[in-house]
Amino acid sequence: MDSISIDGAYIYFRIPIFGGINVTQTMLSLLVVTVLLSVIGCLLGKNLQKRPGKLQVLTEKGVTVLMDLVSSTMGAHNVGWTPYIGTIFLSSLFGSLIGTTGFLRSATADLTVPLTWGVMTSLIIWYQTIKRSGVKGWLKGFAEPISVMLPMNIVSEIAQPVAMAFRHFGNVAGGGVLNSILYTALGLLSTTVIGLLSKTVVVPLILIALSVFLILRGVKKGKLIFKILGGASCTLGLAGLLQYTGLLKDIPIFQYGIPAVLSVYFDLFSGFVQAFVFSLLSMVYISGACPPPETNKTK
Repeated sequence: MDSISIDGAYIYFRIPIFGGINVTQTMLSLLVVTVLLSVIGCLLGKNLQKRPGKLQVLTEKGVTVLMDLVSSTMGAHNVGWTPYIGTIFLSSLFGSLIGTTGFLRSATADLTVPLTWGVMTSLIIWYQTIKRSGVKGWLKGFAEPISVMLPMNIVSEIAQPVAMAFRHFGNVAGGGVLNSILYTALGLLSTTVIGLLSKTVVVPLILIALSVFLILRGVKKGKLIFKILGGASCTLGLAGLLQYTGLLKDIPIFQYGIPAVLSVYFDLFSGFVQAFVFSLLSMVYISGACPPPETNKTK
């Protein structure tokens, strides 16, 4: 059956159990990310040697950096949370980057994904608080410092995972929307510019001749700027010539290259930053529920 839209994701098919389970783009992306991370983890973790090779050294360095980050942020007594923080970070990073494949949707562009991670972190915080203070002590914390603050404390506990989720989702989804708008605008600009250049064969030929002059000058002077301008002039001239001769029509020339440059920020840099910020907030919140163990004072 055809895919149908549901809140930005598409439903590929429905599993006819429990009233019907929709298999969406987000679920497929998460499955691919999970399998990919599992395979990478198995490959990096097997055949470890006492005298490590370059790949093992790089892997151990990454694990060490992550453990040091958790230790410095949460305290050395909480270094055991490193696997959870690492899983959140890598799932977020790869979940964002998978959208660059062109046929899979960024998993983090679906609000339910970061919201699930936020709820998981909140459940861990509540469990650790109950483990340390008991259910009575946990419930008592909502009414402190005064009973009138009870509603505000409850709202704060609910808002914490929601705020984490919306921060992550908003940046990833916003970047995707901006890229889509830019891609459409560049397509219209391509149609307009190439349409003007292809009205006569003279303009494309002048641009091609100009490109040869600029490239030769760039080679002679050793100036990269002349080579770039020459390449751009040649590209525009050839596109106009091809459209003038009728070999190609409606060439979206500006849609090539320019979106890729912005994708470096929105998909790579922003994806890394959002994964790091989400992981950092998780570490801060969990460390608040896992204070250092009290040392027994000897008399």
